[in-house]
Amino acid sequence: MVKQINTRLTENQKRILFKSETEAPFSGKFYLSKEKGAYLCANCGNKLFKSEAKFDSGSGWPSFFKPYKKLSVITRNDESHSITRTEVICGKCKAHLGHLFDDAPQTPTGKRYCINSLSLGFKKN
Repeated sequence: MVKQINTRLTENQKRILFKSETEAPFSGKFYLSKEKGAYLCANCGNKLFKSEAKFDSGSGWPSFFKPYKKLSVITRNDESHSITRTEVICGKCKAHLGHLFDDAPQTPTGKRYCINSLSLGFKKN
């Protein structure tokens, strides 16, 4: 079980971070954001992604092609909902962030880290 570190999380953030649920597409505050800085885990503040790695995948969620550092995020198999996916979790607190897909040929890595806005914080450069 993931331990809640940030005591100011909303109920919707808790639902995503700790119960691995998903926000509605095109609803997140970071989906269209183009600010420069670092995206952080909303629970523990761990740096997850640089704004330079963000791209518009058209999916409805903020998408990134690589993590801030190699172990900023980690992945594991997710076999919920009768399908196999790759879950993305915070490398520090293990909170649920979103899922990883290999369907972004327009990026340098071919990867799409599809992340819930509610699981993120942001720090400007």
